[in-house]
Amino acid sequence: MTVLVAVTDSPEGQAALAAGLAEARQLDADVVVMNLGLEPLGADLVPSEGRATVVNRAGRGDRDPVHAVLDEIGDRGVSRLVIGLKRRTAVGKALLGSVSQRLLLESPVPVLAVKMREQDPLRG
Repeated sequence: MTVLVAVTDSPEGQAALAAGLAEARQLDADVVVMNLGLEPLGADLVPSEGRATVVNRAGRGDRDPVHAVLDEIGDRGVSRLVIGLKRRTAVGKALLGSVSQRLLLESPVPVLAVKMREQDPLRG
């Protein structure tokens, strides 16, 4: 069994990584960390021991992030996908699209969607 974690360079990506590593430990599964950010992942974020593989994109000119994740799912026999979600406005969705939404709809395997806790404006 293999768990693929799609990691962006955002708090949602970090939450997805933590949840994906925990999911893989619970399932005794291998982990593929798909770095969708433009910078390499810090070595301290992914455990060096164990069964974790990091796949980096080549940069902005690389293929569409959704296609990259879906290709990895097919190529590596992934059985679960972990992604981070954030709340977006209707205008934001219309103008920019959503990698997370597309992955939720197009993934051929079950998806664990990790939602960030909303900040209480009164508590900070």
